[in-house]
Amino acid sequence: MLGRMTQRRLAVWGDPIAHSKSPQLHAAAYAALGLDWEYTRRRVDEAAFIEALETLDDSWRGLSLTMPLKEKAHRAARTHDRCADLTGAVNTLLLTGGISGFNTDVGGIVDALGEQGLLDIDRVRILGAGATASSALVACVEAGARSIDVRARRPERAAALVALGHRLGVTISASPFDADLPDVGLTVATLPGGTALGPATSARLSTSGGVLFDVAYSPWPSALASAWSDGRAVSGEGMLLRQAVRQVRIFLHGDQSVPLPSEEAVVAAMKAVL
Repeated sequence: MLGRMTQRRLAVWGDPIAHSKSPQLHAAAYAALGLDWEYTRRRVDEAAFIEALETLDDSWRGLSLTMPLKEKAHRAARTHDRCADLTGAVNTLLLTGGISGFNTDVGGIVDALGEQGLLDIDRVRILGAGATASSALVACVEAGARSIDVRARRPERAAALVALGHRLGVTISASPFDADLPDVGLTVATLPGGTALGPATSARLSTSGGVLFDVAYSPWPSALASAWSDGRAVSGEGMLLRQAVRQVRIFLHGDQSVPLPSEEAVVAAMKAVL
């Protein structure tokens, strides 16, 4: 174990990356745990990902991955946890003893929904059809959803999402934003924070969408949250925190389900830097 602990370098990669709060969150966690680990950020796009990964030496312990690298990271990993297998998306790579891929977005969303009292909502809408939408879908099913309405600019891109929903045993459909909108109790937006859908579309989504849980957190409020006049809007900071806690568990234990030592104190230290 001591030899493995010498692997003390970590980072978050993505493009863009300057807005990421992951370095502050992870630094606070490792300080609270008494670990002298280094966690940095690096701008890496899809084209540069594999080459960058291959340059890492034995001092590297792991990586956090954000857009647009989650699907690339899935392909690079030699093993996957259940959520990574289901979604085809990896946001955490553990580099000790090989390249192991994990998805902590799913658990992070479930944890954050629970903190907001948003579990066991039967009808849910998901906005977007990318890698984060897949994680949101699995999370919503784990949180109790049984009917899911997916909205995307190009619904054909959501074919894999619809297939995943059927695999998980839920009623699911995919439509464009301007199609008829059934009433739902929760909307999970997986769109980039700066995405503007237009006043008319945003108003229709708000009127029928229940509580908005937006994975975006910077800038906040997002364009959609600013237009969400008919209900509560919740930022993605809770998801960010909770998926990061799960990443720290992986980097320490190799398992996102194993709690950290004195986890409540670690989480409090992480919350303090948000």
